[in-house]
Amino acid sequence: MNLIRAIAAALLVLCTSSFGLAQAQERTAVRQGFTLPPNSGKTILLFRPTIRVGAQSTGGMFEPNADWTAQGREHMGVSLRQLQDRLGNRVIEASEPIGEQALLVAEHMALFAAVSSSVINYQFFVGNRLPTKKRDNRNDVFEWTLGPQVARLPGAADADYGLFIYTEDQYGSTGRKVLQAFAMLGGVGVQSGVHSGYAGLVDLKTGELLWLNADGKMGGDVRTPEGAEKRMRQLLEEFPGSSVQTAPAA
Repeated sequence: MNLIRAIAAALLVLCTSSFGLAQAQERTAVRQGFTLPPNSGKTILLFRPTIRVGAQSTGGMFEPNADWTAQGREHMGVSLRQLQDRLGNRVIEASEPIGEQALLVAEHMALFAAVSSSVINYQFFVGNRLPTKKRDNRNDVFEWTLGPQVARLPGAADADYGLFIYTEDQYGSTGRKVLQAFAMLGGVGVQSGVHSGYAGLVDLKTGELLWLNADGKMGGDVRTPEGAEKRMRQLLEEFPGSSVQTAPAA
């Protein structure tokens, strides 16, 4: 009975607030004038990826799962190490921060996720593009920043660029899937599951976002080695100067 009530309430919200999103969506962008050829002599500081894995409740809330997160972190870590030498330039891993430095890194990882989400919503979706980001006679205006405080991150003084990776997976619960089925009967679209990921290159002197690959509908089950490899390849697709290829579709 509680599940039915929850589904009914969620459907009411969906029916009264549902609207169509723009279908045309871009996924990758590079800041104007930025290039990073292979073997350029530049150093990339790789921060430990933020990986969140859990369930999606009937109402769409994220419910973290420690076991799934541990599996995702392990498998994606292996995949990332296997791909590092294909990024085209010297990659060094940031040391595990402690104390205030750990807080500073956590804040910037959260900031990176927020900025990436804004890029998806207000630049990659053409219909939602902000006036300041719209195409001029030659190019789109891709100008986003994490701010100059990135220069204080541990290891930033010894590198040129920072590589940030964020990925989140919410696997639809039974209640969410039932809600999706009921919603389809009423002609309302309900998403069951969220699989998003962002990878971005940041100038460690200025905080400018130089390259971003972001997608709100990524593939690959990060709880498995094969799925994690597919996800990591998707995240690093079109990385400047790299030879990373997207994993073939299953």
